[in-house]
Amino acid sequence: MFDHVGLNVRDYAASRAFYEQALAPLGWTVAQEWPDHGVVGFAFDGHPAFWLHEREPYGTGTHVAFASPDRATVDAFHAAGLAAGGTDNGAPGLRWYHEDYYGAFVLDPDGNNVEAVCHRPE
Repeated sequence: MFDHVGLNVRDYAASRAFYEQALAPLGWTVAQEWPDHGVVGFAFDGHPAFWLHEREPYGTGTHVAFASPDRATVDAFHAAGLAAGGTDNGAPGLRWYHEDYYGAFVLDPDGNNVEAVCHRPE
């Protein structure tokens, strides 16, 4: 089990805004931040586990997948990510990874591949 994961980003404000909107359907919220240092931590259960930090080298190809409780939430994540300015990288749907793998992919402002996935049957 990971305690936390961090991404280096090019533009703190743009990335914070994107992730705040894209992760909202999954229940993630801003838990801590230090805007003067370009740092924000998002939490699902009160514990900041996903961090953004404006600094080099920033990532452009990292893949981060967030667990979703159901397929409707995966759909909502994808719509929110696109509305937040993300780029479609895979519409919601079943994947070949296993029978019940339902995921959606959006590229963040730096080109990182952000996914919401549900492993449960419909």
